[in-house]
Amino acid sequence: MSNRIHVMKFGGTSVATSEARLTAAMKVISAKEKGIQPVVVVSAIGRKGMPYATDTFINLLREIDPSVEPDARELDLLIACGEILSAVVFAHTLKTLGHSSMAFRGGQAGIRTDGVFGNARIVSINPTALLQSINAGKIPVVCGFQGVYTEDKNLPGGELTTLGRGGSDTTASALGVALNAKAVEIYTDVDGVKTADPDAVRHAPTLKSVTYDEVAEIAHLGAKVVHPRAAEIAMTKKIPLWVKNTFSDEPGTEIVPKERFPGRRVTGVTHTGKLVFMQFNLGECNTEHRTELESSIYQTLARYGVQLFMLNVSPESIGFAVPRDQYPIVEDVLDGLVMPLGSGDSRVIYVFQLGIATPEVETQVDLLKSLGEVRKVHAKLTEGCTVVSLVGHEYMQQPGVFLNVMVALEKAEISVLQTSDSDYSLSVLVPEADTMRTVRTLHEKFELSKIE
Repeated sequence: MSNRIHVMKFGGTSVATSEARLTAAMKVISAKEKGIQPVVVVSAIGRKGMPYATDTFINLLREIDPSVEPDARELDLLIACGEILSAVVFAHTLKTLGHSSMAFRGGQAGIRTDGVFGNARIVSINPTALLQSINAGKIPVVCGFQGVYTEDKNLPGGELTTLGRGGSDTTASALGVALNAKAVEIYTDVDGVKTADPDAVRHAPTLKSVTYDEVAEIAHLGAKVVHPRAAEIAMTKKIPLWVKNTFSDEPGTEIVPKERFPGRRVTGVTHTGKLVFMQFNLGECNTEHRTELESSIYQTLARYGVQLFMLNVSPESIGFAVPRDQYPIVEDVLDGLVMPLGSGDSRVIYVFQLGIATPEVETQVDLLKSLGEVRKVHAKLTEGCTVVSLVGHEYMQQPGVFLNVMVALEKAEISVLQTSDSDYSLSVLVPEADTMRTVRTLHEKFELSKIE
């Protein structure tokens, strides 16, 4: 049976209305009529602003008193309701079309996670209940984005946990591995993985094939077609992962192992959202304290789930960009942070300062002077910027690629504030106002409209 199983995941727009759900349900029924055994995974109904979207549930709590942060455990209980509602409605839609179906919460589907509320990771899946449902002739419909965590195996039930943004993609890939599925299909409202954001390049072509590594890189760098964790999970068992459009019959994009799609090439151009870039000056820090200061910055931001872009390190500084909507968190935890390091005469009290010193930071520095030597770790801020990245398979390290990028952007009179690279990408930090123009410039320079 396993070689007939296709995991079919439908995103928020694919289940947002009764018409969309009907279209999605017909995709499932069509697959079954072709001899495929579908296992459906659904996201919450709709996107931000719609009554049953995840953000709507989050705002329901936060609007009670914005100064009181919701409890992470109880927030997971609430936002998981979006997928539960979606799964039940989708299963019932299939029943009205004459196909027996059964809805499952993540835990009922056998998904076990670690205990990190809001950003849990799947640790195991026991799909016995799903297989029993299939054997009974039913189409399982599983809540994406969720699982359960049980610290004490003797206790009944478990704590409901959610997998973080894009977690339904992760659910689909993980179930595909657990069920030894023939394919995992991610249905959305675009025809597949594009060479660029269609808002920037109107007729950007759809890629027929990309590798797991490339799509993970594209996702990490801002594109929201597939969650990178989903690509990484599918890659472990080399299960074909497809990105398709719920609302068209286009073949979509197949995501495959690099062995099936060798060769050097540029895959596409992607971009992040609005960012704040910060460069920390460590030139005044004692050499023996630098590693601990750097570690403290990264550990603090990781603890609060802050995403970092464009990391760079030099003998005198470290730098990175953070999403603008996460900057208030960064400012809250780092601006004015005090770190005493060393002992005796070598003891130094470091105070972090982001941008221009606030009265609170200056007061803190004055008060600390009586306790010993105080030094500031100052971060220069560059606001209103974004990262545009050229993504390619075994291509970025070729001589001349960096030069071609810089020459093209200079000719277009686009300022490059910072650069970084990896095995699969070359990124530039540019003013936010130039985001779309940068994407178009690089798309044209590397002739991505001709890609197949």
